Amino acid sequence: MAQRARIKLASTDIDKVNQICSDIKDIAQKTGVELHGPIPLPTKKLKVTTRKSPCGNGKATWERYEMRIHKRLIDMSADERTLRMVMRVPIPEGLSIEIEMVDS
Repeated sequence: MAQRARIKLASTDIDKVNQICSDIKDIAQKTGVELHGPIPLPTKKLKVTTRKSPCGNGKATWERYEMRIHKRLIDMSADERTLRMVMRVPIPEGLSIEIEMVDS
């Protein structure tokens, strides 16, 4: 069975996710491995609503805060040389990356 590497990226900053995806795509093109992705996964929206007034008196005005978590999924052939190059890519602060080996 051929093995594949499944790379999951998640961050609140979409620019960081897209930059790492393009770096991984460049590595895959240089080494000539098969690449599927980046596949955009649904964006998770975390919402918090609070009252503006700290004491509870006055107008019923509300502040709404939202944090979005952007996710991407990349599947590629599990070539040892390619995976070593992917692991050497500098990961920026605030980006979560997970590499998993999957039988295909």
